[in-house]
Amino acid sequence: MKGIRGLSHLSTRLYAAQAARKVETTRAGEHLKFQPQDVQVSRLASGLVVTSLENYSPVSKIAVFVKAGSRHETLDNQGVTHVLRLAANLTTKGASAFKICRGIEAVGGKLSASLSRENMMYSVDCLRDDVDTVMEFLINVTTAPEFRPWEVSDLTTRVKYDKAQAGENAHIAVVESLHEAAYKNALSNSLFCPDYMVGNVQSQHLHQFVQNHFTSARMALVGLGVDHTVLKQVGEQFFNIRGGAGASDVQALYRGGEVRLPSTSSLVHSAVVSQSAAAGTAEAVAFSVLQHLLGAGPHIKRGSNATSKLVQGVAKATADPFDVNAFNASYSDSGLFGIYSISQAGSTGDVIKAALAELNAVADGGVTAADLTRAKASLKSHLLMSVETCEGLLEAMGTQALTSAAYQPPEEFAKTIDNVSLTDVANAAKKFVLGKKTMASSGNLVKTPFIDEI
Repeated sequence: MKGIRGLSHLSTRLYAAQAARKVETTRAGEHLKFQPQDVQVSRLASGLVVTSLENYSPVSKIAVFVKAGSRHETLDNQGVTHVLRLAANLTTKGASAFKICRGIEAVGGKLSASLSRENMMYSVDCLRDDVDTVMEFLINVTTAPEFRPWEVSDLTTRVKYDKAQAGENAHIAVVESLHEAAYKNALSNSLFCPDYMVGNVQSQHLHQFVQNHFTSARMALVGLGVDHTVLKQVGEQFFNIRGGAGASDVQALYRGGEVRLPSTSSLVHSAVVSQSAAAGTAEAVAFSVLQHLLGAGPHIKRGSNATSKLVQGVAKATADPFDVNAFNASYSDSGLFGIYSISQAGSTGDVIKAALAELNAVADGGVTAADLTRAKASLKSHLLMSVETCEGLLEAMGTQALTSAAYQPPEEFAKTIDNVSLTDVANAAKKFVLGKKTMASSGNLVKTPFIDEI
């Protein structure tokens, strides 16, 4: 397939013309009033979902979301998504790595790639008048990668560096180990390349993975500060690359277990979870409310989170410094819920047991209507603040486009939060209490209990 070398027919004048139609001039003719727009979503005949919001920002953000996260790796290509993320700026069939780098820098833009267990995201930021320029590179990177063997080989150093950084970060190490222990497959795959595959992910692995997963039906084209009609035109012409649904998704199987990562650190990071609910379900909303009822972390930098039920309960058990919050992760077919604590090595056992006692109390009905109201308000504010930034809104639009080919604004989701009852929250807590546990710990683990001791 030939690379994309120009988008001159999609002139910036077209963007300006579209915006001009939506502008009203006041009587004085001195101010411009922009008509508010809603998020627009379209599914093309190819299966590609196009969603956009014309917010009239001078800076545009455009992203391609793909159902190609680490959960889609197999035993034969472990670590391929980690390498694929790092390969976002390599030579394509339409532009060299040098041209991509210099071309985006020349207009003050930015190209980035990110990875989650569910999806890959490629995004570009630029001034509105330079959309054509950066869009050319985004199309090349996502539809015409070349993966030259020598360029892929040169990524080994960066893969090793990422692995080293992740290993030194106790929080990342615990969360990765938690997923590895919790699931038999799919969601057990790490976001980072395993040691035995570092340097062994070859060009053919990347080509095969892209061929199987980068299909139109598994992709979403998302834009902020762009006209929906223009974005649809781009999707119809340049993203109709491979038909079909691509490789079939594998159902995640929960198993439970324990991973311990001993080190000389005096701080112990520990997480205790059990299976919760898949994203998008009413039960998942109840778990989110439960998280904010127990304590989801401070919203103020270096805040104490003193009003958290977990913090208040643990404070009665130890005088040592600690930090404890509810842990909640939801995926398309499963989820994890529990507690995450950071404590001094000598008091880890007390912290974990006290936090679990708070969860038991909620399961036994120890929650008041005032507690529930406060938790709902906290969850709503968290939700609204998450889409205040362009990055948060773009991610929300892209994720929803892939899962449901639609967009539910926070105001609509708030209504589902209001429907959560005290019984729903208690049942969610009971599911954790009665469920099979998974535990991951890192640090000086001399006083850290094993999973069968809590």
